[in-house]
Amino acid sequence: MDQKTGVPLSSVRRGHRVRIVEVPDGRTKAQLIRLGIHQGEYIKCLQRLPGGTMLVEKNRQEIAIGATLANAIKVVPVAEAA
Repeated sequence: MDQKTGVPLSSVRRGHRVRIVEVPDGRTKAQLIRLGIHQGEYIKCLQRLPGGTMLVEKNRQEIAIGATLANAIKVVPVAEAA
């Protein structure tokens, strides 16, 4: 994974922890912020569902993110101890 610009969340494998480095602007960004998903947050990929939907965990909360949105969110990997 590219440590400088990030890769799409949609490319993250199940079980991996990542840090969000970029989210889409506009209305989508506002919706993500309400869910606690914003730049700098750490999330873990719990499952990749059929059709590209991603199930992620943030602070023990499970959040489903659609394929299009998962493709627009950029992330970088983090060590498991982080």
